[in-house]
This record gives sequence, C-alpha cells and structure tokens, in this order.
Amino acid sequence: MANQFQLFKRRRFSAMFFTQFLGAFNDNVFKQALILVLTYTAASQIGVEVSILNNLAAMLFILPYFLFSALAGQIADKYEKSKLTRLTKVLEVTIMSVAAIGFVFEWYTLLFVALFLMGTHSTFFGPIKYAYLPQAMREDELVGANGLFQMGTSLAILVGMIVAGFLTQLPLSLYWISATVVVVAVLGYLASRSIPETPAMQPDLKINWNIFTTSMATVRYLYSLPFLFFVILGNSWFWFYGATFLTQTPEFSKVILFGDESVVIFLLTLFSVGVAIGSLLCKRLTDNQVSLRLLPFGIAGLSIFAIDLYFSLSSLTIISDGTHLFGISDLLSISGSLRVFADLFFLGFSGGLYIVPLYASMQAYAPKSHRARIVGANNIFNAIFMVTSAIFAIVILNVVKMSLPQLFLMTGLLNIVFGLFLYTKLNNHIKQAVIQTHDEPMM
Repeated sequence: MANQFQLFKRRRFSAMFFTQFLGAFNDNVFKQALILVLTYTAASQIGVEVSILNNLAAMLFILPYFLFSALAGQIADKYEKSKLTRLTKVLEVTIMSVAAIGFVFEWYTLLFVALFLMGTHSTFFGPIKYAYLPQAMREDELVGANGLFQMGTSLAILVGMIVAGFLTQLPLSLYWISATVVVVAVLGYLASRSIPETPAMQPDLKINWNIFTTSMATVRYLYSLPFLFFVILGNSWFWFYGATFLTQTPEFSKVILFGDESVVIFLLTLFSVGVAIGSLLCKRLTDNQVSLRLLPFGIAGLSIFAIDLYFSLSSLTIISDGTHLFGISDLLSISGSLRVFADLFFLGFSGGLYIVPLYASMQAYAPKSHRARIVGANNIFNAIFMVTSAIFAIVILNVVKMSLPQLFLMTGLLNIVFGLFLYTKLNNHIKQAVIQTHDEPMM
C-alpha cells in the first residue's frame, strides 16, 4: 500500500490527480448547490414542479456526453495533453464565473446554461485524463494509479455534495456558493500548470467535427475490438448500478429509515468510502498486474450485498410518528440497522474491486493511437447506461409499483446475469487483445 501512495511524490501523477480531484469536486459542489436552490427556492419562485427542474438539470449535465464524447476523444488523441488540460481548466474558470453571476442574481436560465457547459467541460476532460495515465505511468504503476484516481473521484463527489449542503445553509449562501466554485476552478487551473508535457499520440489525425458521424464511427471502431467493447460495457454497467442505488438514497433515507439530512450524507459516505477502499486495495490484491482476477469478486459482492440489503431492510422495524426524523445515532441504536449500513459499505467496496481492473484494462489494451477515442466511446456508453438506469428505476417504482428494497433486489439479480455474461465474454476475447497489444509496450 505504501508504494501506491508514493505516486503522490511524482509530479506526473500528483498534478493530474489534483487537477481531476478539484474538477470532480467542483462539478458536484455546483450541481448539488443548484439542485438544492432549485428544490427549496426556484421552484416556488418560477412556479415549476421541483421534479421537472431537477430532471432537467440532470439531463442538461449528461447531454454533452452523448453529443461531444467522440469529438473530445479525437482532440485528446491529436493534441498534447498538458496544454489541453490547461485549456479545459481555463474554460472551467470562465463557466464558473458565469455560474457565479447566475447564483448572485438568481438568473436560473443562466445557471442551466452553465450546467450544460460544465457537462461539456467534463466531457472534454474525461478522455484527456484517462488517456494520460497509461502514457505517464509505468506498466507496474497503472493499477495503483487507477485505484487512487477512483478513490479520489469517489471522495471528491462525496465531499462536494457535503460542502454544497453546508454552503446553502450559510447566510448569504448564494455568494458563498459563487465564491467557492470560482476559487476551486482557479485552484484546478493552478494544479494543471504542473502537468508535464505528454506527446500527442496521433498528431496527424484529421478531426471530423460532425458530432453525429464521429460518434457512430467511434462506436463502430470500438465494436471491432471485442475485448475493449465488453470492458466498456462492464464500465458502463457500474454507472448504471451506482446510479440506481445513489439516486434513490434521499428517498431511501427518508421513507424507509425515517432519517434526516445527516443520514443521507452518512449513507453516501458509506458507499463512497467503500468504493475508495476497494479501489485502493486493487493494487495489492493484483500484485500490480493489469488483470481481471478481481472482477468475479466484485461481481459477486455487488449482487450478494444488494440482495442482502433487500432482506436486511425487510427485517428492519422502525417505528416513527411521521413527524420526527431520526439522526444517525438514533438509527444506530435500532436493531438490524448495522446490517443495512454494512451492506451499503460493502456494495461500494465490491464496486471498487469491480471497476479498477476494468479501467486499467481499458487503458492498457486500447491502441495507443486511439486511446482517447476509446475513452470517448466509454463516456458515450456511460451516459446511455445512466439514462437507462433512471428509466429502469421509474418503471420498477412507478409502473410496476415495486418498493425500493425490491428495486435493490432486482438490480442485484440482474447483476448476476450481466456479470456472468460479461466475465464469459472478456475471457473469450482477452487472448486476442493480448496479441493485438503485444507489439505495443506501454510508455
């Protein structure tokens, strides 16, 4: 484990780590603050349903991943990555300045524009950072670097949401939110200035600016590489799985556990810390090898603890008068609650064991000349699976009229089917992937 954290002493890792950490943190401070403002202030002011505003916000943030991921992959393959990173961070400072104006003057249309632009910023940054790692890291550092990146992303999301909740409770909250997102964007730019120069992988690439034909061409190219295609399906399934659970967390906390806002944060913390610890352990458990040996354990854990969550909730008895919401300490004193909390933690832990080997494999086996475009294709599929997750939850909860615990059970059972399919396909195609990359040693 100690060697893994030694990477922070190397500028080629630490500069990109803190750049992406601050970016993910700022994304979530801004998104969560906007959702809270829409929920508690804007909806009543402009006479629109809260659910409509929040779903519109979610759609606007994810839409750029559909539209621009393939283009972003081309740009990241064609140009030097440290300059591209600094340009995206300058863009972030500009967007957050626009958002600050929107918050201060309560111009909600401007805030929605800023949200779309932040989604666009994240879309263009994703292929850069994930194609950068296999270029900047040695082969025996790649799994550890991915584990730290996944840990950092999980914690940045969690801390960003907590900070957003704290800022919205302060006097002059809109000014505090505005100042925070701008300052963090500036810090992200300063971190990006330390990223070492990383040569372009295909400088003679002619960029196709038609986002629709580019997206189709990128997906077709990915499909011609079966191992990478199934790796990316596996990555995207994790986003489906995580979104299914995390999106329901506020309702799960309030309706089933009768918990207050602190319980929501506690549940998110359990899942996120679980992902972080599972991600960090991947380096030791795989002996620094890019390997899928942990994948079956991740798949099994994601199903076992989702199914057990159904049974632990079914046996949990919480009596509430309907007006009083419980805090964390109240719930901890209720028999059976520890099992619920343990299930959430180990769901996250299993997710860490599942996702790090897949991300490392995607980077290690992608052709160098197309590595960023492979990441772009990954982002397209991630967005599709996240939208599918929302539709799946709506159908299960609102059309089929199942309960939240039954939704968790269904997701765990589906994971068994998908996990067996995925592991079989990856094993069938990995030899071909090894042959294809044998003559392309990592830099």
